[in-house]
Amino acid sequence: MSTIPERFSNKQWAVLAGGFAVLALLVMMWRWGGTVEDSQAYYDTARYLRGEVPASELRAPFPYRLLAPAVAAAIPGDTRQSFALLNWLCISATAIMMALSVLRIGASRKAAVIAGLLMILSVPTYWYAPYLLTDPASICARAAFVLAVLSGQPWLAVLAGVTASAVREENILLLVWLLAMRRISIPAGLAALALAGAWMVVVRWWLIPGLPSYVWAPSIHTVITALKDVRSLASLATAVGLVLPLALLGMRHSAPALQPLKSLLLLMVLPPLYAALCVRVDGRAIWGLYPMLVPFAAMYCAAWLARRRA
Repeated sequence: MSTIPERFSNKQWAVLAGGFAVLALLVMMWRWGGTVEDSQAYYDTARYLRGEVPASELRAPFPYRLLAPAVAAAIPGDTRQSFALLNWLCISATAIMMALSVLRIGASRKAAVIAGLLMILSVPTYWYAPYLLTDPASICARAAFVLAVLSGQPWLAVLAGVTASAVREENILLLVWLLAMRRISIPAGLAALALAGAWMVVVRWWLIPGLPSYVWAPSIHTVITALKDVRSLASLATAVGLVLPLALLGMRHSAPALQPLKSLLLLMVLPPLYAALCVRVDGRAIWGLYPMLVPFAAMYCAAWLARRRA
């Protein structure tokens, strides 16, 4: 790690942001705006918000994750293109926030660039980001949360956590972590949790009334079926790919400033583990952990390159 933190100039930031955006577009364009399985349900939610389909065509629990489809529906133009555009913007913004995150702990500019590249040049970004899913928006909000934590900005972390909870319900654990780690006061933490919970209640019982309830019940049959699903296992393996091994290596000698991400990672692993007991999971379960893994992986890569050059 550099003793004197390096910084990008405004011009360099503009070039870096533009480069990440172009690279993300090149990675995503081959599957741009696709709809299969879950993505069709999110696409229908955005179409419902535009009045293009009736509520009877919506399937729980996908409409409960309303914020990303709502933003996509608010963007002018064709719904499919608007949703894909939103996902591209989220991936591009995530790469920038990953770069900022490692700079905040005094890492080199090389580590910052690596962090952004690891976020974009991954199998999940190629395979899932172009589809009309809520995962890119969720990952973007998680990246904003990580950046706020590493920057020592608890109120920005609260804002990111509440936003992330509106994108996907399991992100409410981000607020639980803030409260458990005493990053914010107990009254403020409880207020943030209440706000996130109120949004979910409003969506479920007021904004989209008439949807059937949905319960995730653990089942051994689900686990056995998942272990026989070669496509799902391949998806998980490719998502683990490069980032997880590099992150585990980076955790062995990680900077003290990154230590809080370890407990956050352990907490955010719980939702995909529970989902694996209840429903089919794929590489998106690992992809959602990238905002916590990439800083460790980037720091390790930068240190390894520095040793090679020395």
